[in-house]
Amino acid sequence: MAVKIRLRRMGAKKAPFYRVVVADSRSPRDGKFIEEIGYYNPTVEPSEIKIDGEKAKSWISKGAQPSDTVKGLLKKAGIVE
Repeated sequence: MAVKIRLRRMGAKKAPFYRVVVADSRSPRDGKFIEEIGYYNPTVEPSEIKIDGEKAKSWISKGAQPSDTVKGLLKKAGIVE
């Protein structure tokens, strides 16, 4: 099973709010997921990013691949280099 760390879109139309989730790569964007490890709110200034660093590092060490956007968020949050 290929596991990805990616964003799950929540919120209203034109007011996005994202949850950072660990999911099987075959599941749809807003579908079934394994674990929620944080959230990202781009609508407030400055953007609000809260990710559980221990869980993220644990999943990455187990082989989960972060998406490009999540990789950038992890760098901004100071979790990975």
